[in-house]
Amino acid sequence: MELYEKSIAIPRTRALNTFDEFSSAIEADLPEGHIPVRFVVTETTADNYHCEIGVLEGGTLQSSLFQWRQRHSANGTSFNVAHIIPTGIGCRTGGHVDGGATARILSSVCDQLITHPNVVNAADINEMSENTLYVEGSILSRLMMGMVGVQPAKNNRVLVLADRHTDEQLSNALINSINAARACYGFNCPEIVMMEDRIAMNASLSDSGRAVGSIKDFDNFINVLKDRKGQYDAVAVTTLIQVTDEVRRAYYTSDHMDDDKVNPWGGVEAMLTHTISMMFDVPTAHSPMEESEAVSCWDPGITDPRLAAESVSVAYLQCILKGLQRGPKIITKEIIAPGVLTARDVSALVTPVNALGLAVMAALRQGIPVIAVRENSNIMKNDLNDLPWAPGQYHEVENYWEAAGFLSALKDGIDPYSVRRPLDPVRITVV
Repeated sequence: MELYEKSIAIPRTRALNTFDEFSSAIEADLPEGHIPVRFVVTETTADNYHCEIGVLEGGTLQSSLFQWRQRHSANGTSFNVAHIIPTGIGCRTGGHVDGGATARILSSVCDQLITHPNVVNAADINEMSENTLYVEGSILSRLMMGMVGVQPAKNNRVLVLADRHTDEQLSNALINSINAARACYGFNCPEIVMMEDRIAMNASLSDSGRAVGSIKDFDNFINVLKDRKGQYDAVAVTTLIQVTDEVRRAYYTSDHMDDDKVNPWGGVEAMLTHTISMMFDVPTAHSPMEESEAVSCWDPGITDPRLAAESVSVAYLQCILKGLQRGPKIITKEIIAPGVLTARDVSALVTPVNALGLAVMAALRQGIPVIAVRENSNIMKNDLNDLPWAPGQYHEVENYWEAAGFLSALKDGIDPYSVRRPLDPVRITVV
């Protein structure tokens, strides 16, 4: 099995293409047996949607990436918010290992916050609140699209799959991290599977500047999961990702404060976790390994604060262990059941401005309010204002402070614009 990235231009109609139209265009473009696992619109022009697709060759999935089901009502008894910060697009906030505070502030104004690993992962730090659901990115999209439900969990059995490192110190750091989690917060790990045959993960950047990559020879990983089916509830993966020393040094030492520097590792990680989650319907997260002891001992100096969590870690593992410990169960059958959150339970979506992927498209189609944060700029070139929103469905705010206030008003049934000044008088129409 292999994973690779492909670009495609899809003609733009007067309204946003339906999922079926996107799916048909991509299916016509891909060879037989090549299956899309990840999708984003990188740029919207007058004539085309310029899209990038993560593609699986040589495997099978349990559902289509574009399969969706219309929700027919919204649950008004609770207020649950989906919060996304896509990886690998240079988001000014959360594009590195610095999204955790946004999750904390948004979770304080809702009953449940549904977010994905990129938002709260920070090497050895994961401070998500008790009412946060840690959901792999493809599963969050499938939830928004009405295809799955998520059921909160307390203490998952987390299977750890890892490349067997040739450097004993780094292998020891991996094992010590897992044992530390067991001793300090009751982490449940039935097994660590060390893979002699490493998968080949290579990180790169697409023509749009987005982090992507390729993955080869991960059949053994998939076979391990198949052979142990029923013995785990979630999967933590840690592997080597090949990047050049030049890219690594430039990422950690260049001035980040005023640019859209892209985390080069995130894109290929997401390709792998999307595939595993879609194959097995289990919570999945990935953590990169250091290439060598020399790399782990390299001193980057005082880094941009957004990167600091990575500069003081060796195994980069605690964030995904803490997340997966309570990662919600994925429900694919009889999803309408007590304690299961579905698309009808999602009250709003918070997203960076300009980021257009399946979650935003699903919110558009499902009638879910969307709040776009202008301060969280990125390298994507889409104007979300141009989408065919229903009146009052799409809102732009300056920052995450304002997003939290906006959500608080929605939760209490207050028109958020009624607290802004000037307050225009109501329109009067005589017929």
